[in-house]
Parts: sequence; structure tokens; C-alpha cells
Amino acid sequence: MEYFDYIIVGGGTAGCVLANRLTENSQYKVLVLEAGGPDNGFWISIPAGFSKLLTNAKYNWRFQTEPEENVYNRTIVVPRGKGLGGSTLINGMIFVRGQPQDYDTWAQRGATGWSFQDVLPYFKKLESFEDGENELRGGSGPLSVVRVAERPEISEAFIEAAQQAGYPKNPDYNGADQEGFGYYQVNQRKGRRWSAADAYLRPAMSRPNLEVRTHAHVLRINFEGKRAIGVTYRVGNEEKQVRARAEVILTAGSVQTPHLLELSGVGDPKSLAAAGILVAHELPGVGNNYIDHFATRMNWRVKLPVTLNEMTRGWRLGAAVAQYYLTRKGILTFGTGLAHGFVKTRPELETPDVQYFFMHASYANAGERKLDREPGMTIGVTQLRPESRGSIHIKSPDPTVAPAIRPNFLSVRTDQASLIGGMRIARQIVEQSAMDKYRAYEMNPGPQVNTDDEWLDFARRNGQTIYHAIGTCSMGKGPQAVVDERLKVYGLEGLRVVDASVMPTMVSANTQAAVLMVAEKGADLIKADAHAKV
Repeated sequence: MEYFDYIIVGGGTAGCVLANRLTENSQYKVLVLEAGGPDNGFWISIPAGFSKLLTNAKYNWRFQTEPEENVYNRTIVVPRGKGLGGSTLINGMIFVRGQPQDYDTWAQRGATGWSFQDVLPYFKKLESFEDGENELRGGSGPLSVVRVAERPEISEAFIEAAQQAGYPKNPDYNGADQEGFGYYQVNQRKGRRWSAADAYLRPAMSRPNLEVRTHAHVLRINFEGKRAIGVTYRVGNEEKQVRARAEVILTAGSVQTPHLLELSGVGDPKSLAAAGILVAHELPGVGNNYIDHFATRMNWRVKLPVTLNEMTRGWRLGAAVAQYYLTRKGILTFGTGLAHGFVKTRPELETPDVQYFFMHASYANAGERKLDREPGMTIGVTQLRPESRGSIHIKSPDPTVAPAIRPNFLSVRTDQASLIGGMRIARQIVEQSAMDKYRAYEMNPGPQVNTDDEWLDFARRNGQTIYHAIGTCSMGKGPQAVVDERLKVYGLEGLRVVDASVMPTMVSANTQAAVLMVAEKGADLIKADAHAKV
């Protein structure tokens, strides 16, 4: 039997952070188990390669939701990164912290020590922002954060149109105020994707107290009574066991962490019984409180050949490839968002409730992202803090069978109203004079859509997740909480969860930055608890 002090289940975003921070102490022997492979694919380092990776089963678990009436019984893709670096291998690299009120809400709901003032030092610690350090930003962390470098003329016109519509320009939405329009900040270094594996795992790989095993699919957590003592995992057709002297740490993400807990007999007895799993520890909140960002994508045909649709074909694509390899600049540095917008859909709101993703490209299918042949532009519209709650629960005792993902999108009227308001404002912005030179006509939803019912129908028929699953092992207090404020699983010893599943409510942001912060703070909590035992 092999022994490690800490076993990290999942080599994704949070797992990479923990692997680095825990092995800073040479006394701790740490094992990382990752079901996917190494992060060495051709497209991974090229920012524009995300479109190739989103449908690639080698790097993406390719989960899907169950059909639900709220979205006319469609199934919706839920990509999750597979491999060292996790979803930072395949995401759009957009870096958004959210609003201070997000984290203050966590603290008010029982997650003591997680207010914005508590977590700000960790946000500063993790980043190296291109403008350098100040009272709100970090300048020397492992994660490179830069603004989108390319500034196409149509994106400049979009930002000007937003100002014409009465919205401010904001050069740093991660600074003092989120509201306004400008260019996204992304995790890139010298024109290349800068993943959690690049930032955290690779610098730690030479440490003798760190071992990383890929293609190691964890099947269950092993318990002695109420203490987690290790895990069983599979490599190929062979099952193996490893033991943890100190803790098993789950960093498998909001889909797979609750799934693994339920496979191990930890969860709601009803859900476990339905899947034929014996109860090892009753914890009813496991798999509940699932929250995700639901987005619509509005698009327009463009008059001029200034969009990615035509720039990624024929000789133009060849020229772009040459430019990228010579200079690390050009259209291959684009991810999923170019220009941003954060707006209030109602004047009485204290902070923005809708986020925009402007891109000078258009496509018919959000899952495939195959660009149109004619020039086009798209605005993704998402409500920042959805109130709809869903679940992720086990369907089978077979670990290879994906869990049932039921988001329950648009089940709350507030969510519907914010999304409708956000789409109306997006149309108003594009209709400003600054866009006259570029705007041909609105393709989707089209000018015939005007009433609230028509906007909502469009959202139900066409909306997609934007891959920000959180909340399924919620932190806090009360009967539905799964972990306490130190990320320890209630009622069990030697078991912690450190990933997006612990977030009790949605942050007003893409979730990657918050996950990195949770892992940085989680590492300090783990080390502090270990020191206290000595």
C-alpha cells in the first residue's frame, strides 16, 4: 500500500493550485490523480484553439443536461476540461473576479472568512496583472492576466455605441467598479494560453514530494468509519488503492465532485438508493444547489469584411497563421470574448446584473462554433447572478456513467426578467449610430421579436450554458450545506472539497478567477490545520 500525506482528486484548475502550494512544504508528500492526460495537445497553447477543444473528447468530458421543460426539452452541452489544467485547457481564458458583494453574500450565508476583504489578498496573490500591483490588483502572482491585445475597428465601434447609449467606458472591471464597457482581460502570456497547469503545476513538477498520475480515474473514496483514508482508482483495467495520512482533497469540479461523493455513499439517502448505492454518510445537500450561467447569443450580419468569419478562410487564414507563429499576435490570440459589457437592466439595482460578450464573429451552433461564411458579429447575453437552482445526481453505480445534470434554467422570474432586459439593451446598443457603418441586419432573434414573451421564447429555444457550473457541494451552514467554512465535509474527517462546487451562490463573473482564489485560500486553510495538529 502506498501512503501520501495528501491525495488530490483532480488535476484541474484547483488541483494544480493545491499541488503547488502544498508541496511548498517539503514535509508533505502529495499525490495528484487526474483522469485525463497531460496538457500537451497542439491546440491547447493557441488561444483560438479553444473551438477545436470544446468538442474533443480527449480534453473534454462532454457532459450534457437532461431534457427539461424550461428549455423545451432540449439537451444542453456542459463542457468540462479533461487533463492536467482542467477547464483552463479549453476555456475562453476570460478573467473576471466578480463583485465584492458576491463574496460578502457568501459570508452572510454562513461562509465565515470569505467576505471580499477576506479573499482580496488571495486574488492579488494569484495574479500578475499587466498594469502591475495596486490596492486591488496583484502584480507578481503565477497567473498572467493581460487585456485582449487586438483592437479591431468594429469592437471600437461597439464600445463607442455603448457610450452613445449612456453606458460608461471601464478600463478595469476587476478594479474599483465592474460597470461599463471595454476589452476583456485574459489568461495569456506572450500570445499563448496560460493555464493553471502552466501557472501552478509545471513549476512544482520537479519537487520530489509531488507525484502526478494521469489517466487515473478515481472510482470511490475509502472510509474507515467516518474518516476518509484514501481512494480507489483505475488505470486501464487495473484497480489500485492509495492511502492518505492527512486528507483526501476533492478538486474534481461541480459535476464530478458530487458524483464521486455519491459513488462513495455520501449524499442524500434517496438519491443513493435510487442508484443502488449503500449509504456511508447521510449528507442531503450533495449534488443540490447546482447553478450555472445561462446565455443567449444575439447576432447580426455585418456589411464590411472586418469579422473573423472571412478572416479565417483561404489566404487570410494562411496569413494569420504565419503572423501568429512569427509574432504571437493576430486573430489566433482571440478566445471567446473580445469586448465586455456589464450593465444594470433596472435603474434601482446597486450593481450590474447582466454581462455581455462581444465578438466580431457569428455561428449557427454554439456547440460546434462553425463560423458563418458571410461577415457577422455576436453578443452573448448572460444574467450574472441566477436564482434558479438545479441538481447533479448519480444515475448508476457504474463510475463511467455520467450523472444526471438538471440545471432548471429560467425557473425564477427574476432570471427571466434580467435576461430579457439584457437582450433589449444589447439591441439598443447595436442600433446606435456608431454601428451604422457595420450593422446590416439582426439575424437572431430578429426584429420581429419585441414582447417579453417573444424574448423569453427565444431564450428558451436557443440559450446555452456558458460552462460556469458551481454550488453542488455548497459551503456554509444549514441542512443543505456540504462543507464548512474551512472546506471540510460535514460529519466526516480527513475529507475536504476545494473547487467550484463549494461556492454557495454564483459570482458575477466567469468562474475561473473565483476557483483559483478558492484554491489559494483552501491551501492556506489546509496548511494551517496541519500546523495546528503538530
